[in-house]
Amino acid sequence: MPTTHRAAIISANIYAGVSLGAASTFLLVTALTGDYGWVPRLGGAVWVFVLSMIILMPVVIPRVKKRVAG
Repeated sequence: MPTTHRAAIISANIYAGVSLGAASTFLLVTALTGDYGWVPRLGGAVWVFVLSMIILMPVVIPRVKKRVAG
């Protein structure tokens, strides 16, 4: 497997996992602390997931590429 392909798979696993964790945390916090319906909770969790992916992708990919290639 080429190094760049391996780095891409590792990167995707990292930022997707962290984003899922953030979305799950959002769901947990809104379930425990507020009187919110399921639509706002799920909409907020999707929003947190998407924003986390957008923020983490350009940060994680170069770092993983550097470690895999280095």
